[in-house]
Amino acid sequence: MQHKNTTAILLAVLAAAFYAVNVPVSKLLLKEISPTFLASLLYFGAGIGIGLLYCINPKSHRGEKKLTRKDLPYTLGMILLDIAAPILLMLGLKSASSANASLLGNFEIAATTLIALLLFREKVSKRLWAAILLITLSSGILSFEDMSSLHFSRGSLLVLAAAACWGLENNCTRNISDKSTFEIVFLKGIFSGLGSFLIALCIGEPFPGLHTAAAALLLGFVAYGLSIFCYVRSQNTLGAAKTSAYYAIAPFIGTALSCIIWHDALTVQYFLALAVMLLGSVLVVLDTLQTEHTHSHTHTFTHTHDGVTHTHTITHSHPHFHGMHGESHQHRHTMHTLLRSHNSLQHR
Repeated sequence: MQHKNTTAILLAVLAAAFYAVNVPVSKLLLKEISPTFLASLLYFGAGIGIGLLYCINPKSHRGEKKLTRKDLPYTLGMILLDIAAPILLMLGLKSASSANASLLGNFEIAATTLIALLLFREKVSKRLWAAILLITLSSGILSFEDMSSLHFSRGSLLVLAAAACWGLENNCTRNISDKSTFEIVFLKGIFSGLGSFLIALCIGEPFPGLHTAAAALLLGFVAYGLSIFCYVRSQNTLGAAKTSAYYAIAPFIGTALSCIIWHDALTVQYFLALAVMLLGSVLVVLDTLQTEHTHSHTHTFTHTHDGVTHTHTITHSHPHFHGMHGESHQHRHTMHTLLRSHNSLQHR
């Protein structure tokens, strides 16, 4: 079980790393491609790329359950939200500042967790709430350039709407994440891309150039296809809330990429935010790897009073938390505690 959780954590981190290239490269591509066509090509790239991977290695698909008619509501919700979210993000990136886009994009964490809690009754522990608050705080520290970052422009509201859509979409996907990952990502990519493509045609956006379109498809395969693939696999084990918390490291990876591409200098804010992010991530890891069990224990003890020797056997149970190594459990009770427990059971 712990090995499965560790693998799921690595997949969630990989999902964040793959997605981190989306915003900086998309902003570059928006100079050549209109927002809705770009959203379309990104998802087409995801669907086509994952489809090709399946064709190359079909054995990796064996044993996975296929989507059924029962899954249709969640599948349709996933596709419709994946049409809306990237279009909103691309429109927002046209006018939103990088600070606001980064800050408001992390609203997806809060949206995913709140929807998981309120609509889907997913358990969210106090430790996980603390982790999500720390991760959100670190994203805020990273995003603030000055007080003007608090200003909600039209672009910022569009980015916020995109994050909310993806928060709901994460939970829709969570409900079918035990099914074929290839099938889920392929359907996401092809049908979400097709929806955006039809919208782009209806509103009269110009067709992009061949080389630019190819770059967008490649970006979509990495930032959406591989990212979603890893995310869904992680969700199946961790749940929507925990996976979204790990996914919040994407802004930091994006910042690192910006430093490599544009030679941006790392500020004191970055290192302060990194420290807070690491603390939040440690809490998420502990919350993910720790499992609770109820153990039953039997104790036999002998005592003598009034010249008579008595032997008693007491069985009791209590919760016990296991860490990541599945360590053995040991505990001790005093004679006084055992006798008191025994006497209280006899008088019930």
